[in-house]
Amino acid sequence: MPLQPTKHIWHDGKLVPWDQAQVHVMSHVLHYGSSIFEGIRCYQTEQGAAIFRLADHMQRLLDSAKIYRMDLDYTLNQLIEAVVETVEANGIAPCYIRPIAFRGYGELGVNPTGNPIELYIGNFPWGKYVAGDHGADVCISSWNRMAPNTLPALAKAGANYMNSQLIRMEASINGYAEGIALDVNGYVSEGSGENIFVVHKGQLHTSSLGSSVLAGITRASILTLARDMGIPVVEQTLPRELLYIADEVFFTGTAAEVTPIRSIDRIQIKDGKTGPITKQLAAEYFGIAAGKRPDRFNWLTPVKVTAAETVTA
Repeated sequence: MPLQPTKHIWHDGKLVPWDQAQVHVMSHVLHYGSSIFEGIRCYQTEQGAAIFRLADHMQRLLDSAKIYRMDLDYTLNQLIEAVVETVEANGIAPCYIRPIAFRGYGELGVNPTGNPIELYIGNFPWGKYVAGDHGADVCISSWNRMAPNTLPALAKAGANYMNSQLIRMEASINGYAEGIALDVNGYVSEGSGENIFVVHKGQLHTSSLGSSVLAGITRASILTLARDMGIPVVEQTLPRELLYIADEVFFTGTAAEVTPIRSIDRIQIKDGKTGPITKQLAAEYFGIAAGKRPDRFNWLTPVKVTAAETVTA
């Protein structure tokens, strides 16, 4: 989906024009993948525009920075304020928000510490991420997720997404909307950019963080909603074959939101239709995000955006 430029991008404390947010070709990040980032959605609610779980996203950015020894030199509140400033300056909602921090121009070499750290925040219209209006047809990828103690899965780092690109390209070439990766032990990990949930015999299952899983914000939201709604939740290692015999399977993620899965490896999930628990959780999730249901977990950060922008896929 092509980017739709907006007016401004936030860079190290000030707004700059979209076309001037550039980096040098010899920047460390381009040669060694030394970046961390977030993906955040801002929704147009009945009460006005609001960003979904902004504080949690920016805390995860700080956590990723800590893991990779990157001093962002900003507090959580300052990061939150910077995102709000960017969204309000561009006047677009709904939108997708992309904060990114990286090691810039200074030195080359594997040791990154001699390079300055730059922080950018952009936002733009963005629509549906995973194809399939009535459920996605996906496959198990031949590419595994990173083994423990290789690359840290809990950091949302740009380098990790080279693995994701292989998963997604392979799936697309073979005619699938998305791929599901297994961990180094052959257990279910996640999609190229999504966490995965399985409904089996009335219980909601998802892979534990020990299966090279990103601690997704939407994943955490669905777990919170399920427990609040009395749906039994199990976080554990998941065998591949459980996917095939599941009653329901769905992806979650900021980009993917809640996306039902219709088939895996051309094996239809149950009757191929979106299941009742998926529908129930999606309705609650989108209800809160759209301001149609009470924000009982304080997940929404209001922003002053008067001009609504139509999101195109």
